[in-house]
Amino acid sequence: MILLGMAVGSVMAAHAQSPVNQLRPYDYQIEKNITVPHGAVVSAHPLASQVGAMILQQGGNAVDAAIATQLALAVVYPGAGNLGGGGFMVAHLTSGKQIALDYRETAPAKASRDMYLDSAGNAITQLSLDGHLAAGVPGTIAGLFAAMKYARLPFSKLIDPAIRLAGQGFVISASEAVNLNASKADFQRLNTAPTAFVKDQPWKAGDTLIQKDLAHTLMLIRKNGAAGFYEGETAANIVAEMQRGHGIMTLADLKNYKARERQALSFNYKGYTILTMPLPSSGGICLQQMMGMIENYPVAKWGFHSPQAVQLMIEVERRAYADRAQYLGDPDFVKVPVARLTNKKYLASRMQDFIPMKAGNSTTTQAGVFPESEETTHLSIIDAEGNAVAVTTTLNGHYGSRTVVGKAGFLLNNEMDDFSVKPGVPNMYGLVGTEANAIAPGKRMLSSMTPTIVLQQKQALYALGTPGGSTIITSVFQTLMNTLEFGLSPADAVNMPKFHHQWLPDEVKVENDFPDSTITALQNMGYKVVKRSPIGRSEIIKRKPGTRMLDAAGDKRGDDSAAGY
Repeated sequence: MILLGMAVGSVMAAHAQSPVNQLRPYDYQIEKNITVPHGAVVSAHPLASQVGAMILQQGGNAVDAAIATQLALAVVYPGAGNLGGGGFMVAHLTSGKQIALDYRETAPAKASRDMYLDSAGNAITQLSLDGHLAAGVPGTIAGLFAAMKYARLPFSKLIDPAIRLAGQGFVISASEAVNLNASKADFQRLNTAPTAFVKDQPWKAGDTLIQKDLAHTLMLIRKNGAAGFYEGETAANIVAEMQRGHGIMTLADLKNYKARERQALSFNYKGYTILTMPLPSSGGICLQQMMGMIENYPVAKWGFHSPQAVQLMIEVERRAYADRAQYLGDPDFVKVPVARLTNKKYLASRMQDFIPMKAGNSTTTQAGVFPESEETTHLSIIDAEGNAVAVTTTLNGHYGSRTVVGKAGFLLNNEMDDFSVKPGVPNMYGLVGTEANAIAPGKRMLSSMTPTIVLQQKQALYALGTPGGSTIITSVFQTLMNTLEFGLSPADAVNMPKFHHQWLPDEVKVENDFPDSTITALQNMGYKVVKRSPIGRSEIIKRKPGTRMLDAAGDKRGDDSAAGY
């Protein structure tokens, strides 16, 4: 039975008495908002958040908890939690160390620039979305082991809860049942071996999902480390799956994969330090651009969801996404003018044609010129010492390529669609790109994932992020504005209606409960406004200034849940 709702005081008491051997996979609770004095975890699934919180209780730090939470999500949140995908970790340690781990997938060695084009040069976009050929080389396991040098506890302790959840099973929520049922035909069409995600009768809330093959793969990783995934039995299973489905990933691709530690992107906003992910995440640069363009405007005075503030935010989003399409790609393959894109004079020049109360136009607003040259998951953690971690990982589409590796039990990503399959052709999220993000062997595809930490006087104040494909960047931007400018609580900052503009298509997308008065005002300015389904599933933790107390909030849009002690 899955229980909902619980008073904050009861939450604190319950979590304080919940050692890891009392994890209850058949009877758990979704906690949307908690206030705790020591450590907090927010993720897309209550069981994963509980695992992370219990690791904190056992003496682990925020990095330990992030590793354990990701492994648990790979079991309990198959739509985006993963072994077969990749992601980014941003962390601030109390030692002053700032971490940016890149374990984004890479294109296989046999990948080529035109691999998804037909003989006439037209894009066959389904090939980059469905099945074996859509998968990039997974990076998640390499990333988790790269993070281990900042952890305290042995890896065996961090992976054990995931092994138990996979082997013994857990009960699924109503939303997971709906998603599994909706994807049944794809699972049957795109898989070469039986999968735990398909059964004869429709899934329903409270059914138990057992993943024996996945448990076996996790045990190989516990025994052999990263080699338990990238070599040996698991690697052989991946390659055999590729051969059955006409994929191109090889043993060499797997063995050669490396996570990269990059320099975290750090910038100032009105006295706060914003710590976020650099390339190949486009999110960090776009976030710095948008906050730089908006900084000198009185948005707090205008007010939350006011037509003036929303219009300004739309227009900075438009300009940042235009630059994203033109300039951004894997920095190991292309030279990206990061310093120029984030220069304050350049950002001021981008706003010279901004006209208050009049809609801009993406035909006239293109990328700037220099004088010279949706399924993803996020988790946020702050521990008792003040270490903070923000992690966003993905399979790209919901359930990725919908292809499960036979005998290994995990889903492969369809991350190849995040490349520019053909310059100017939009991907599944409507994003367009240029040669900077063209396919090349070993290259990392551009990402929108934007795990972010806010520091005040060198102490972690917020840890936040969201899934949502192309909407990730604008959702993180709006959450930051909601907290830093408009003074919203963590719960309101993530739950209030959001909007999105990504340059092309030239339209403002708003959630169905967005204020009608603001929609009308935008339409009167000349904007095309389109209502759409929920945007993102944000996770945020805030440390109350001058106290040890942590406010943690999980997004109302899903099964997201907070846990702590």
